[in-house]
Amino acid sequence: MKDCMELYTRAALNEGGISKEQAFELLEMPEKELFASATAIRERFFGNKVEICYIINAKSGNCGMNCKFCSQSGHNSADVETYPLLSQEKLEEIVDGWAEYPVHRCGLVTSGGALSDDDVESLAKFVESRAGKKGAQMCGSLGRLKHDALHRLKEAGMTRLHHNLEACESFYPNVCTTQTWRDRLDTVRQALDNGLEICCGGLFGLGETWSDRFDFAMELKREGITNVPLNFLYPHAGTPLGNRPVMPAEEALRIIALFRHLMPEASLRICGGRVSVLKERQYEMFAAGASAFMTGNYLTIAGQGVETDLAKLAELGLEIA
Repeated sequence: MKDCMELYTRAALNEGGISKEQAFELLEMPEKELFASATAIRERFFGNKVEICYIINAKSGNCGMNCKFCSQSGHNSADVETYPLLSQEKLEEIVDGWAEYPVHRCGLVTSGGALSDDDVESLAKFVESRAGKKGAQMCGSLGRLKHDALHRLKEAGMTRLHHNLEACESFYPNVCTTQTWRDRLDTVRQALDNGLEICCGGLFGLGETWSDRFDFAMELKREGITNVPLNFLYPHAGTPLGNRPVMPAEEALRIIALFRHLMPEASLRICGGRVSVLKERQYEMFAAGASAFMTGNYLTIAGQGVETDLAKLAELGLEIA
């Protein structure tokens, strides 16, 4: 078993990652050996440094997409707050409140299949207003955007677009039918073409198989994605997936470790579900191979306080990148 584990580690370190077939073999490895290998890979490419981000729910609810997991979908009946795009003053207040913390990126997140031209311009002006001010770099999770909108945001100073593909192409129709996986991929590619960095990952616990998960990792690799948020389903009441069981922490940690071997040089960012799924094991995400995470609240549920996260990083001897 030790020889097999060393083979997988070498493949990740020297050959750009393990194959899908090797991932199935690695899936059966004991957690201790699996995590030791994942840690070695993380440390090779990221050292002892961890990157932190936070998000702002800048426009909430009434989304026209029918994503089965989403509490903000107008097709679902989850009890969430609904409001239009926050004002420049409100966004400024929130961002200034975070400026004292060593977080790297602020994600401006808006509900809806695509942001309107007026809202794009409003956000672009806000991003421009942050130039030279203390605080995190501005990122956007703004739905499907075309060239002109992406170009405007890039020129305004936005550095990265976040746009999840959610799952592998073959499984995606089980997640959403009001847009296609290829629609989402088109936005990812257009963002890259416009010189924006891209943060693109998915959500686990939707009913997908391990084969689906491995296919998804391979699809991300083929697109050259190097910033990968990993999210775990929080079963919101009022959504079609509201009755699904919460994923066991052991399974979520194993997903992180397998992605670390499949995508050894990617920054794996643990986001939604960190608190509710990993619970008391959430800081084992670094042993499993995570190199970044989101702190603070999520879109419609509470997350982990930044002070708690920073104290835990110091306790673990991890540095902020």
